[in-house]
Amino acid sequence: MHGELIRYTLLASFTDGLHTVIETATGWPGIGLVFIYSFLIAFVLPGPSEVVLLAPLDLGLPHWARLAIIMLCSAFGKAFGSLLAFHIGQEAKKAGPIVRWLRRSRFTVLEWSEKRTVNLAQSYGYWGLAGALCVPFFPDTISIYAFAILEENYFKFALATFLGSLGRLLVTVLFVGSTFSIL
Repeated sequence: MHGELIRYTLLASFTDGLHTVIETATGWPGIGLVFIYSFLIAFVLPGPSEVVLLAPLDLGLPHWARLAIIMLCSAFGKAFGSLLAFHIGQEAKKAGPIVRWLRRSRFTVLEWSEKRTVNLAQSYGYWGLAGALCVPFFPDTISIYAFAILEENYFKFALATFLGSLGRLLVTVLFVGSTFSIL
């Protein structure tokens, strides 16, 4: 239990630090940070992927172009990260202990998310994954892993996570950004 608390604290500190780096990133190197953060959020970091929209990148472009570049870079990062998660999910099919460990974990979101993801996958296939990933502020790492265990096509999986990630950022900008005038 003590070791688990230390790991969680270290991960939380790393995540908080990464959020700070993203929120203070400037210029074109910040685009690389957006990609790295989005890559990591797909398979290891618990947290909101929408934070990339707050990156104060001064790229010398109009506001809409800056947002478009951030969104595309983030979607590509998450698609590549999801491919790693997909590969891990494929291996997890063969390694039952990983799935058993996730089920025993203290996070009930796994069970809830897994049920929803299974329903979406059975009903709508890869479009279901893309749709699920469009929901802002919902942690998608668990959904990506749950879906990765069910499916087998790397290209369709990457395309679904790309479209879902891009859709999530668009939904966030259209609804949250216009409501709070922050984006």
